[in-house]
Amino acid sequence: MTVSTFIPGGHHSAHKPTVIALHCSGSTGRQWTKLAQALGNRFNTVAPDLIGSGGTPFWRGDHRFRLQDEAAPIIDIVDAAYGPVHLVGHSYGGGVALRVACERPHRVASLSLYEPSAFHVLRALGAQGQAALAEIRAVAEDVAQGVVSGDYRSAARRFVDYWNHDGTWDAIKPESRAELTGYVRKATLEFNALIDEPTPLVDFRRIEAPVLLMRGQRAPVPSALVVQKLFTVFHHALIEEIAGAGHMGPFSHADWVSNMIAAHIAAVAHRDLAPPAKNLVRPIGGCAVA
Repeated sequence: MTVSTFIPGGHHSAHKPTVIALHCSGSTGRQWTKLAQALGNRFNTVAPDLIGSGGTPFWRGDHRFRLQDEAAPIIDIVDAAYGPVHLVGHSYGGGVALRVACERPHRVASLSLYEPSAFHVLRALGAQGQAALAEIRAVAEDVAQGVVSGDYRSAARRFVDYWNHDGTWDAIKPESRAELTGYVRKATLEFNALIDEPTPLVDFRRIEAPVLLMRGQRAPVPSALVVQKLFTVFHHALIEEIAGAGHMGPFSHADWVSNMIAAHIAAVAHRDLAPPAKNLVRPIGGCAVA
């Protein structure tokens, strides 16, 4: 399956480091336009449209959809890139980025993940994780029921309001509602793939690259728990918590998040970032870290 890519601005060079930025559900590669601007001409920024998004066709249904199916075209981009790549992902895109990194750990220079939806991680968190996983399953079931019944609009409303807040669906532009209504069938596949992803946590230990984990101060409980668990698994990780942000921080706080990611990537690329002796949690904007 082909993946259409958006390379926003700058002069592409075969000998520049590559940044691969993966968008959230219902978005496209253009989500990362501000990140590309923050990175400037120092990097080749590639922001693919994931399956069913933008210029990429919908899933063909040849077999049960898996996270590996989404990751496979991204791995092709990694394999074709010059040198190690910097992977960026938000929400679903973060879950995909983790799968890519596990497949090619020695080809990853850095990871920057904003609330990656690696829901399978919740199974390793005892009763608290099970409760969070049940919350996600309930949302997934509501969305799937809307799709199965043909009520795509109600399914999209449930999806959008959960990841933002109640009333968001009614507040967005009609054209955005239409796009998300058309996309929501794919969201059901993504939920299942993320929840059923078989990659064990120990595989993440093979990723030696510095990892920037970001979460909003108002992150949904399942997202916050995933970030916290991943923080304990990676060798060299930093958590940045953004004051006032929720799950959609890369949109609501786009400049802040983009500059934070660009700084992390630039530091790694210029070898100015020494891996910390231990993982660090740092609040951004003066908010408390849970």
